[in-house]
Amino acid sequence: MSKPVELGSLKEGHNIIIDGEPCRIVEVEKSKPGKHGSAKVRLVAIGIFDEVKRSMVGPADNKVEVPIVDKRSGQVVAVSSDSVSVMDNQTLQIVEVPLPKDETIRSKIEPGVSVEYWSIMNRFMLVNVK
Repeated sequence: MSKPVELGSLKEGHNIIIDGEPCRIVEVEKSKPGKHGSAKVRLVAIGIFDEVKRSMVGPADNKVEVPIVDKRSGQVVAVSSDSVSVMDNQTLQIVEVPLPKDETIRSKIEPGVSVEYWSIMNRFMLVNVK
């Protein structure tokens, strides 16, 4: 799920969809409008899931897609070699979440632990162990 937003209103730390991939903005440059043109915005963003650096240039009044981040909490049901089964606290639905790359979070994951995970464009990411 995503929503349209003007490119000129985005700031560092916001999220954006570039090439169909949700990304976090790390750098924004805005140029002033010229005699015959509109203001331009240059973005540098890093993919939330794949950590690939992407850039984008466009007019400030151009509409872009921003992903909707659904922050949820759940309880770890099972841990496998590459994923974690998490039962959502509200819907009681079990989702498969890939193991995080961060070793400090990874070491705390075990069955019965409460975790926070994000749902972005029908993909899941484990963020924090409570």
